[in-house]
Amino acid sequence: MITLSKEDEPADLDGVSHLSIGVSWDPTAGSSGGVMGKLRRKVGTDLDLIAIAMAGADPVRLAGLDSLDPLGNGSMLHSGDNQTGQGDGDDETVTVEFSRVPSNITAIVFVAAAYKKGSAFSKARNISFKVYDKTGGGAEQVADIWPSLLTSDNGCAVAKAMRDGARWKLQVINETGKIKQGDEQSLMRFAANK
Repeated sequence: MITLSKEDEPADLDGVSHLSIGVSWDPTAGSSGGVMGKLRRKVGTDLDLIAIAMAGADPVRLAGLDSLDPLGNGSMLHSGDNQTGQGDGDDETVTVEFSRVPSNITAIVFVAAAYKKGSAFSKARNISFKVYDKTGGGAEQVADIWPSLLTSDNGCAVAKAMRDGARWKLQVINETGKIKQGDEQSLMRFAANK
């Protein structure tokens, strides 16, 4: 079993064949009461979990938004877009099967973002990023990462899986930053700098 935190060195993923990262959040009324508060809670907010595959310093594929299997072989799968945060458990997940990741992919950066116009981290509560070892078909949670509530940023680099020869390592990042909403280039630059 691996246990991860931001302060740790990158963790060896020896023996981990399948890794999954999930994001969950709860809809909130913010500071609105009455009818507006009920409407905001019902509508929720749309956060997005995105995994960006890197070839060296270049982002080359992304899982998320409208791309569920960007490598075309099932090695990096996105669960689909949850646009409200309603429901129990993880709202969006990305699962990586390391043995099937093409050899030109050197890293995968996991980012959560209030990507679409009108969405915001401040319109969500209890944001949590969970990391699971899904080797053997189970789902053993190895980390629960909580971003700071003291941010006006709309992006969070959650973690980075890095190829180390024939092996993989995982580094918890948990750093927020600004991403221009609706701009994939801005999202890619944010990921590339992690």
